Amino acid sequence: MSAVLLALAGGYGVYLLYTAFTLGWSGLAPGPGGARPAARARARVTGWLAQAGVRDARISELAAVMAILAVVGGAAAFALFGGIAPALVTGAFTATIPIASWRHRRDQRLNRARDAWPRMLEEVRLQTGSLGRSVPQALLDVGRRGPEELRPAFVAAEREWLISTDFARTCAVLKSGLADPTADATCETLLVAHEVGGTDLDRRLASLVEDRIQDLNGRKDARAKQAGVRFARRFVLAVPVGMALAGLSIGTGRAAYGTTGGQAAVGAGILSVIACWLWAGRLLRLPEEERVFHR
Repeated sequence: MSAVLLALAGGYGVYLLYTAFTLGWSGLAPGPGGARPAARARARVTGWLAQAGVRDARISELAAVMAILAVVGGAAAFALFGGIAPALVTGAFTATIPIASWRHRRDQRLNRARDAWPRMLEEVRLQTGSLGRSVPQALLDVGRRGPEELRPAFVAAEREWLISTDFARTCAVLKSGLADPTADATCETLLVAHEVGGTDLDRRLASLVEDRIQDLNGRKDARAKQAGVRFARRFVLAVPVGMALAGLSIGTGRAAYGTTGGQAAVGAGILSVIACWLWAGRLLRLPEEERVFHR
């Protein structure tokens, strides 16, 4: 039995060496190795930061800010309730403030991009049709006069175009800087039109504009219907905090919080508030578009 296992291990080792040197595969799997989980997570965080407009921010800086906020939030909870359990739960919750802030910033940036793309696409359609300009010139000119938060990506793309005059590389730089599903679809449409040519670019852009307008109107209607619920969601945090502060000032409220049962109740209450807040946010989240051809 041992001889059989050794033979199988030796054969598999030879197979791994062969596929590594001849096919360039990596890892111990029998097929080509994909990106490692850590690499995939890092790429996802990098894309998320790009969508938030803070591509230059480092993950280490984010971790440092989260650690500081955790200490501050935990210290405040310990001073208020006089226990370890509320301090740990509150510290863990306050540590997520930078993530929530950058997520909000990301959503706002994507929403502004969605508002701007139909107009920008119409301008590209006008310049490539009536004015007879080339696709790269039209795209970069429109982006130069686009929303302020989108301009840095267009500036980088224009720099790449002036250096290389390679529209494929220019589109890759633009898609990386914008990290926007609409930008991906637009760049791929314009890239195919630029490389293949043809007379149906106007029709393609018109269809893309119509699709973007329908998506934008649908999202606006959904957010309008959710306005009251989003306002009520804030009470998930405001009301329990107010009740906790009122309990401290009534009778022996502070002493009750200091008992073992009080500490457990406070910790469970904070966890319940956090769970309700996250659950409500998940229910209110609109579907996000998947990026295409962004590798």
